[in-house]
Amino acid sequence: MAFQLSDHLVTDDLTILLCLIAASLFLLSNLYKPQPLVHPILLGRQSDVARVRNPGQSAVYRNYGTGMMGRLPVRPAKDINLLTDLVKTDFDAPRTLWSTKITNPELRERFVNFGTGLIRLAGLAPKESNVLLLLDDSIEFLIADLALASHSIASFTLTSLDLLTPVLERHPPSAIITHGSFLPQLLELIYDSAESSGHHTIIVVGEAPTGPKMLSGVRVLKWEDIEKNGRDTETIISAAPDPNDIFTVSFFSSRAGELRGAQLTHQNLTAGVAAVRVLLPLSSAVSPLDTVVSAHSMNTAYGRSLAYMAVFEGTSFATLNSTKIFTGSEGTAKDTVDLTNVSSMPIPFPTITFLKPAHLESLTMNILSRAKESSGVLFQFAWRHKLSGLSEGFLTKDSLWDRIVFEGARQSVVGVGAGTLRGVVVSGGPLDASALPASRVALSIPIVNVHTNPLVPGPVLASHPLDLQSFPVPESGGSDPYAQHYHCGPPSINVEAKLLGVKDEGVEAGGDPEGVLFVRGPSVGKELMFGEDSWEQVNGDEEGWAATGVRARVASNGTFKVAAA
Repeated sequence: MAFQLSDHLVTDDLTILLCLIAASLFLLSNLYKPQPLVHPILLGRQSDVARVRNPGQSAVYRNYGTGMMGRLPVRPAKDINLLTDLVKTDFDAPRTLWSTKITNPELRERFVNFGTGLIRLAGLAPKESNVLLLLDDSIEFLIADLALASHSIASFTLTSLDLLTPVLERHPPSAIITHGSFLPQLLELIYDSAESSGHHTIIVVGEAPTGPKMLSGVRVLKWEDIEKNGRDTETIISAAPDPNDIFTVSFFSSRAGELRGAQLTHQNLTAGVAAVRVLLPLSSAVSPLDTVVSAHSMNTAYGRSLAYMAVFEGTSFATLNSTKIFTGSEGTAKDTVDLTNVSSMPIPFPTITFLKPAHLESLTMNILSRAKESSGVLFQFAWRHKLSGLSEGFLTKDSLWDRIVFEGARQSVVGVGAGTLRGVVVSGGPLDASALPASRVALSIPIVNVHTNPLVPGPVLASHPLDLQSFPVPESGGSDPYAQHYHCGPPSINVEAKLLGVKDEGVEAGGDPEGVLFVRGPSVGKELMFGEDSWEQVNGDEEGWAATGVRARVASNGTFKVAAA
């Protein structure tokens, strides 16, 4: 019997139909499979590493985008050298700063008038006087800061109210600017201090106390009178400072409880602004159409760089109630209530937020709980679909599952502004690695994890906004202090980092370097401590390396994980 190939190729209609269905499903799965938002190669090498290292140290790490041979950026634009340059003269569109709608020409006019009034009415001397800013974040803080910087008058800020008495006793300022509601408490502290109260001139913002201007030898002036005096008299213009001149000292407390000061120059601040503005993807950079909301006080170096980044970019800006230090205690919560209070301000809906880990945790928990309640069984399908996209390196808030399940939950928790939010930057504490995928599902926008330090106006370390990788996290209770934390990414664009106290044997065997984190760069200020008679530098060597006070581990892809020292 003759063999015929056609006998083995005989098929019925059902077989053909099943083959077509299988081929269609294969093509659809490949065509509709989400593509990663960033190439995996870029996430595999996020730091550029020096080829040599010293014994007991790691190699020097730089951001891969800067490279080992690249110059570290010191300003956000070529003409920005001083703090006052961040108020660009060529940008005159109105925007809202806290509750004040203002243009750059109007802002410049106000701080010029206030600076003139400080010299004429308050008797301050350029390059000699110093002023303590006991102000919560506000347009007045911004105006005072710019006015003092324009006349080379150093400003002092406090990161905690507990530091007020030590500063008044050890380094009494030429003048103090504070809120009217805080004046009684300030006067009480001055009377109780050991030094003479006659040294103080106090400028009050808001409701001033009734009665004579002289209270027990303390001269009290109104903010409005200072600004009016500068407006009605001839403008005083001082010589422009050098970018390396000190413009502020931010007082903070070390882990041992000692009073420390971060001495910052104009260049430190402009470099910090340059680093902050590139935290988000370049494809969606900060623009005047944005509204920036911060959970970090301007009394801190990092919080101040966030505010001036918004000033430079021409965006609207506001801070949360939890940043308050001197007026009231109602702003201590770091949850969704803190975020929704921003809606009471006359600012556009927030588009970019700089939050603390507690804010992110509260947002995630509330959004996911609301989504489960409202969608029922659909939540599990949406959850699996979103996690599948994250595993492929893809993230979007415009998918079908977002519209059905998560969009309504976000609006019920955050408000109508949930639809405008497009980026979250988290700093101020460790971020739980196991909880981060849930946060990405709940918000479905880029989340950047940043490590900050009191000496650095900008970020020290910052994760890639589109790095959606997740790695197994061991159960809690292990001995590894880094296991539960999400990585903080590579050094920022103008910071060099290295580790000291590294075990050479482990590194030479191919292990990850681990040790005390040291940094240097144009955004790193000097750490001071009050000695017997004056301030002295207590951190930093002749090469500019400063200790951060934390321990870190560097992974093979150049990302850092940070733990307390």
